[in-house]
Amino acid sequence: MRNHNSRLVHKFYHSLCCMAPPETLSSSVLVATVLSFIFSFLLVPALPLDRTPNNNDLQTLLCLRSNLSDPAGLLASWKNDSLEFCTWAGVSCGERHKSRVVALNLDSLELSGQIPACIANLTFLERIHFPNNHLTGPIPYELGQLKWLHYLNLSSNNLSDVIPETLSSCSRLRIVDLWGEFSPSLSGAIPSSLGNLSSLVKLLLAYNNLEGSIPASIGKIPNLKALDLTYNFLSGSVPASIYNMSALTYLGIATNTLVGEIPHDIGYTLPRIKKLIFEENQFHGKIPASLANATNLTGSLPNLVELSLGTNQLEAGDWSFLSSLANCTRLVTLDLSENRIQGTLPNSIGGLPNSLQFLLLSANDISGTIPPEIGYLTNLVVLHMESNRFTGSIPDAVGNLSSLFRLSLSQNKLSGRIPLSVSNLSQLSELYLQANDFSGPIPGAFGDCKNLRMLNISCNNLDGGIPKQLLTLSSLSDGLDLSHNQLSGQIPPEVGELINLGLLNVSNNQLSGQIPSTLEQCVHLESLHMEGNLLEGKIPNSFAELRGIIKLDLSRNNLSGAIPELFEFFGSLILNLSFNSLQGPVPTGGIFGNKSAVYIQGNKNLCGSTPLLALPLCDAMASRKNHGFKILKVLGFSALSFLLLACAVAIFLKRKKVRQAAHSSCRELKRFSYADLAKATNNFSSNNLIGSGNSGSVYKGRFEFEEHTVAIKVFKVNQLGVPKSFLSECEALRNTRHRNLVRVITACSTCDPSGHQFKALILEYMPNGSLESWLYPDQNKYGLERSLSFGSRITIVMDIASALDYLHNHCMPPVVHCDLKPSNVLLDDDMGAHLADFGLAKFLQSSSHSCHQSSTSLLGPRGSIGYIAPGENFFPQNWAL
Repeated sequence: MRNHNSRLVHKFYHSLCCMAPPETLSSSVLVATVLSFIFSFLLVPALPLDRTPNNNDLQTLLCLRSNLSDPAGLLASWKNDSLEFCTWAGVSCGERHKSRVVALNLDSLELSGQIPACIANLTFLERIHFPNNHLTGPIPYELGQLKWLHYLNLSSNNLSDVIPETLSSCSRLRIVDLWGEFSPSLSGAIPSSLGNLSSLVKLLLAYNNLEGSIPASIGKIPNLKALDLTYNFLSGSVPASIYNMSALTYLGIATNTLVGEIPHDIGYTLPRIKKLIFEENQFHGKIPASLANATNLTGSLPNLVELSLGTNQLEAGDWSFLSSLANCTRLVTLDLSENRIQGTLPNSIGGLPNSLQFLLLSANDISGTIPPEIGYLTNLVVLHMESNRFTGSIPDAVGNLSSLFRLSLSQNKLSGRIPLSVSNLSQLSELYLQANDFSGPIPGAFGDCKNLRMLNISCNNLDGGIPKQLLTLSSLSDGLDLSHNQLSGQIPPEVGELINLGLLNVSNNQLSGQIPSTLEQCVHLESLHMEGNLLEGKIPNSFAELRGIIKLDLSRNNLSGAIPELFEFFGSLILNLSFNSLQGPVPTGGIFGNKSAVYIQGNKNLCGSTPLLALPLCDAMASRKNHGFKILKVLGFSALSFLLLACAVAIFLKRKKVRQAAHSSCRELKRFSYADLAKATNNFSSNNLIGSGNSGSVYKGRFEFEEHTVAIKVFKVNQLGVPKSFLSECEALRNTRHRNLVRVITACSTCDPSGHQFKALILEYMPNGSLESWLYPDQNKYGLERSLSFGSRITIVMDIASALDYLHNHCMPPVVHCDLKPSNVLLDDDMGAHLADFGLAKFLQSSSHSCHQSSTSLLGPRGSIGYIAPGENFFPQNWAL
């Protein structure tokens, strides 16, 4: 306090001297004035002056505590009945000013709430350390009043609003850490006034929503060593002043939308740089060779540790930058992925420093073979070269990379055999070779990679069997993908030794035999794909042990027997058993109650207990069999004779009924008037129009007091070919029943308000539209297209074939479609295919009719050009050929 008062006296004396020149005052007056002030100042009681700052800091801490929520109770010592606040958790007081708070260290305490403005009353505060909490709201502008503040860390919170300009008033600030990481985060522009913080050493503003350009003033901070602006929305070019910060060791501007070229002399202007993080921007041009220039040691970058230029638009040029990087003897990471690098990878890749551990070249346009010199990089831990155009084989020198943890060469044009030298990669954990053109057998040498967790060699031309050595790797946990090859033989029972495996995919090969029961030992399996093989036999009951499985696909095999009821007890399983030879009843419990979780189509001998499965009913099948067996047993041949007689009578009665029906009206159909149809379609609004053709238009509508939406086909009655027998054909369509035909609900034949003839069909509505709209999709508003999987296409083909078989062979009278095309195949909400009635053009009558009278047609010309059957006559009947 004495020293503080002395400074005030000196200041007063200096001001007094400035008010009047010393020579204008007598020495006695000057001395008297000064002594009078000194005594009046020093004689003020000292105790109140000591107590006041103590009380201020105490009240400020209590104010701060009242604005913070402390669920963990770590601020329990912050109580207003305790004057010893310097001993409170996270509070530090000064050495010279022992009753003044100089630091608040409240990191990782799960605190929430807002930082109050009253914190600025801690006028001696030098350090604010609040990271890893859940603080919200803005950064108080009042922080600018803390003249002694040199450290501010509010990172990893949920702060919002802008960075206050007032921070530039804290002239002693050396470290500002406002990493966002969570949402919400800081927004707005970076204040240019931050460039006035001449003492600043670290400025960390990553993981926020900052926008606008990078202020050029930041480049004028003389001693700034770390500048991190990654993961923001900054735009524009990088100011030249940023590239001239000679003290900078870390420059992170990744994941923004910055543009421009990287300066060719960056290796000279940033001589102390250790990490350049530029990925995920829009930089273009050539990669500068000056990153490490051997001809001028003052311009080289011997301290460079990380060079990340991925996800830009950079080019390799003559690849000279690779040779120059050999001087960066501490380089650990080189990321050039996802750029526009072309050409052949030069042999100089092997000259990169031996310190290199991460080499990322993926998603470029690099061609040619992989240089064997890459084997010189013996300390590589991660090597990514996927998604390029590499050709040839994998060099044996890859086996020299004994420290390799992850190797990805997928999605190239590599060929030949997988080299046996991979067995030398004892540290290898992940290997990705999918989507190439490798051939030959799977090397048994994979069994020597004892740390392998993930192996993907799918989508190649590998043949032979699955080696047993591979299946003994208990380290395989993340996945084993052998799909889409030409593997044959049986699945070895040793597959059960993959006890830690989470994903197994052997689909789309030529594997045969039965599913090994030893799979029950793979208790960590979450996904099992075995579809598209030649597997046979029953589904093993041992699958009951796979309690964690989420997806099981056994479709497109030759499996037989019943569906095990064990699947009923799997809570979230997606099960695909379609297109096998399974038989018997389908279980009803558990996942079988969810149509979207179970796929069983293409199994002809399955039956169901409910019509919802679209399968023959098991009870009906069983009762028919039992009834027939009893009749044959009791009545024998006499019963058979009786049945034949009954059949003859039934045929006679049915023909009589058909003849009567041919002369009847539609009085048995549900009747709708023109007004009903107009109201259902909003007066046939264009907004309800879902299709049109030569014979009429189709509208989407809903009748009053009716639950379901319908499709209403309105005929163009003035069109040539509309038959006079409209009502009788409607009745025939109404009595047509098949799950793959669009159901005709009823018809309407009347006059519109103008007195014109009006004819319409009311049809079942199909929400997923036509097959044509799926085969030739338009992009939706998000720029995405609907996709139709191969399995769905197979199912649709089966549905169409089933409908045609019914029309041709089981209908009375038989019906020939005559206009089968994708637009006439409609899809319901489960993607089941239904043949639309628009093409039910030809109703065959008795064979005694002449060839020109053997059918009637709803639509005149029988079919669309391009889809009409070759035997159909295009030409008018009165033409002579």
